[in-house]
Amino acid sequence: MKRREFAERTVAASLGMLVAPYFGVSRTEPEPVLLIKKGIMWGSIGFGTTILEKFQAAKAAGFDGVEVMSHLNREEVLRASKETGLVVPSVCGALHGKYSLSDPDPNVRAQGVDALKVTLEDAKIYGADTILLVPGRVSETVSYDACWDRSIAEIKKALPLAEKLGVTIAIENVWNNFLLSPLEASRYVDQFNSPMVKFYFDCGNVLVVGWPEQWIRILGKRIARIHIKEYSRKIADKQGKWAGFGVALQEGDNNWPAIVKALDEVGYHSWATIEQPGGESPEGLKDLCLRLTNILGQNP
Repeated sequence: MKRREFAERTVAASLGMLVAPYFGVSRTEPEPVLLIKKGIMWGSIGFGTTILEKFQAAKAAGFDGVEVMSHLNREEVLRASKETGLVVPSVCGALHGKYSLSDPDPNVRAQGVDALKVTLEDAKIYGADTILLVPGRVSETVSYDACWDRSIAEIKKALPLAEKLGVTIAIENVWNNFLLSPLEASRYVDQFNSPMVKFYFDCGNVLVVGWPEQWIRILGKRIARIHIKEYSRKIADKQGKWAGFGVALQEGDNNWPAIVKALDEVGYHSWATIEQPGGESPEGLKDLCLRLTNILGQNP
């Protein structure tokens, strides 16, 4: 840069700093507003006995879509989606806990792959482009490296179908003693070398091992979807680990402004889906939607 140009820019910047306060211009950057759709996970709709009733409840509360479980009655899901106008943005695998892809028994793993393929097909039929998968579980009988190797091998068996259908397999961080850092999670996703394997980031689950905003910045474009969930370390310390989830959205330890800022920085513009207690009544479900709207910085 030439000396004269540098001097002109310096003067202009200085004048801007001096003039701004007098004209009511704030030097503080506004909080980002995430103009993304608001979803609710199937299990967080705590009332309604039929698929249609649950969709109707989500619609009345103000949500844009429902993340359904796999292996539901497809005709009923399609009918409920059409009648309410709600989208099915993603499908959560219903059987990845029962038929773990890291199980020592190859027959169990084979059933897990079959269930994964059904979940992919469900998503395609509903018009969803993402499914949620828990890849495996580390335990006393399943070592960390075995979970890594087995789950990768089994997911690869379903990857051709995912690529054919155009549906992303999104790996979620849950309390499965696996993928305990964002660097490791990134490496796990990257080694598939496929755009159809990404990450499903849960803001609440991660609080026992880190801070959501840090994970988001490291995972970056690998994030396919996010779950909005609250957690209180204070309650967990006093009442036990699982009790930490017994706190209302925005009243736990998540720094939501920092999380939203991180999502904005990495260019995340997909769905924000609530997986959170509190939706056991129409009023509770509506409150969840309003709190999500608040978090995203949107106008109710």
